[in-house]
Amino acid sequence: MMETQALDFPKINAVLRTNGTGEVTINGTSHAIEAADEAAVLSDALRLITETAAQLGRPVRVSTTDPDGQGLIIVSPEGVVSEATPIKPTSRREQDTLPVKAAPSPEPAKVTTAPAPAPAAPPAEETPAHPADAAPVTFGAAITDAPAQGPAPASTPAVAEPATQRSLKDTSFLISTPMLQPATRGWRGALSRLGFRMDPSAEELAEREDIRTVSQHWPGPRTVAVVNRKGGANKTPTVVMLSAILARYSGAATVAWDNNESQGTLGWRTEQGGHNNSVLDLIDSSQALLSPSAQAAEIAQFVHHQTSDKFDVLRSDENDEGDHEVTAEEVDIAHQVLTRYYRLIVMDSGNTARAANWRRMIHHTNQLVVPVTAIEDRAEAARLTLQTLESRGGHDAELARNAVVIVSESTDAKRSMSGDALKRAKDEAQRIADGFTPHVRAVVRIPYDPALVNGPIRYDALQPATQRAWLSAAAAVARGF
Repeated sequence: MMETQALDFPKINAVLRTNGTGEVTINGTSHAIEAADEAAVLSDALRLITETAAQLGRPVRVSTTDPDGQGLIIVSPEGVVSEATPIKPTSRREQDTLPVKAAPSPEPAKVTTAPAPAPAAPPAEETPAHPADAAPVTFGAAITDAPAQGPAPASTPAVAEPATQRSLKDTSFLISTPMLQPATRGWRGALSRLGFRMDPSAEELAEREDIRTVSQHWPGPRTVAVVNRKGGANKTPTVVMLSAILARYSGAATVAWDNNESQGTLGWRTEQGGHNNSVLDLIDSSQALLSPSAQAAEIAQFVHHQTSDKFDVLRSDENDEGDHEVTAEEVDIAHQVLTRYYRLIVMDSGNTARAANWRRMIHHTNQLVVPVTAIEDRAEAARLTLQTLESRGGHDAELARNAVVIVSESTDAKRSMSGDALKRAKDEAQRIADGFTPHVRAVVRIPYDPALVNGPIRYDALQPATQRAWLSAAAAVARGF
């Protein structure tokens, strides 16, 4: 096996990017790499590094950088790659003294065997009636005082054997810890695909844990309410993203419900099915849907399936007159129907915490989510929303304390912003996130993404960094289930 340590000379840095480019820098001299894909970039990089190791006649230490972060590898003159172990910065003097410090270890044995064996006899005489209890003492004495025991070992098996017997109930041949899957991303993942098994980075392990969290199934349905009394706070995109991630990873039947008291926008930002039905049509057919003879597929005539993101949408009433406001009783009916057909319900909401349907939604909620963009009036509205719930006490207050706040960077004229303006937007998002952190269970930041601004929202249209951030947000929500 190749050594997992190497001299930190020459200084070698290797960068691997997702766009098929990279570079290897050796003692300040940079070699740019451009290839068809990530594997070809890695192959060229390894060739340069291996040539350097062959010229030196020894393995070289390489600092790697990829979208997952930084790492250290060792490359041999033969091109064999292994994970580097950190080099402890100890001096030669400290290394020379290590054997000296370890030498005193035999002393305790000399002190233990120095006293005469007579004092050890009384404990053995105090417990003659309990040979099983005495076995550990006898076993320990046989090890410590073996030279003084004489023929005693002949009787030891008869005493020790009962203590070593175990019930088959306490024995298992199953391996409780699963084998860790090799890295799949960045330098580590590329090397694993070439046959050099590499452990995943901390970032990849964190992503796997978030995926595991959102992939769970919980006993009984769970209802998530997405609330902020201010319009333009990113409620609808939040509902779509949470529904998409929970449905994609868990495989659980998931519905996004637009619980606006009149007309909401969830239907505008998602796919429409082959009908125009809304929540009012579902309520009108509730008796049939709740009957013992109803079949699961019948719900499809009232909801709109999202073909790529695998969840359904229950639209709000979209009649032109807008003459109907959803009541608390209607929320109860719709919720009863949906919990019959779905495991997960993610509810969009209107902008008033005083509306009857808004308050009844809170009654059914298991997890509260408060989205906010990095604009001060949206943040203030979010704070007041949480304050209102907290002041009501009981279930409402518990939801507020256990809430997840999702802070999205401002989308206003973002594409025309200068570098300084972008930095100020990020700083404002961080300031708002920090302000909410002491008051709720979790705060997650979402980067700006043009795919969330206009038109139908699709998870696959998001940039990788945005997808990762929404996965973290969904995991934070799921931990509250």
